[in-house]
Amino acid sequence: MSDTIQVIKERRSVRKYQDRRVPQEVIDRIVEAGTYAPTGMGKQSPIILQIKNDMVRDELSKQNAEIMGKPGTDPFYGAKDVLVVLANREIPTYLYDGSLVMGTLMLAAKDLGVDSCYIFRAKEEFESEYGKALLKSLGIEGDYEGVGHVILGYAEGGQPKAAPRKQNYVYIVE
Repeated sequence: MSDTIQVIKERRSVRKYQDRRVPQEVIDRIVEAGTYAPTGMGKQSPIILQIKNDMVRDELSKQNAEIMGKPGTDPFYGAKDVLVVLANREIPTYLYDGSLVMGTLMLAAKDLGVDSCYIFRAKEEFESEYGKALLKSLGIEGDYEGVGHVILGYAEGGQPKAAPRKQNYVYIVE
């Protein structure tokens, strides 16, 4: 089995993180990998935001919890490092493109010894006045939709086990 397939089989969503950051040089490699995710017609509709500012991270977490209907919780599970993927709605494949970037980021993280989890509700966050203002402050213009967050860090405790694969996952058409 190739190393790539092993990484795919071992990657798990982690929901409890140590109180430490991922080194910037490692995040840079993860983000670079994300920029090589396939996109429809090579249009590269997604963008990636690295959230380094703790106040912004905490505000996004707060908004995410409120959208989820669980105010006062941390949907980022204590992870200090957050990547947000948004994609340009003007490109017909934007949602698929953004989803491929999300998966690529998480696989690259695992390959580099970093744990991750896909967190939803970025769409609603970046439709809010706060999200729109954040994008504007970064000089990002256009019709971008939040696809998701990739939280990064190091698991507190052991690695989750893979659930058994369901029966009838694959059908063969001959």
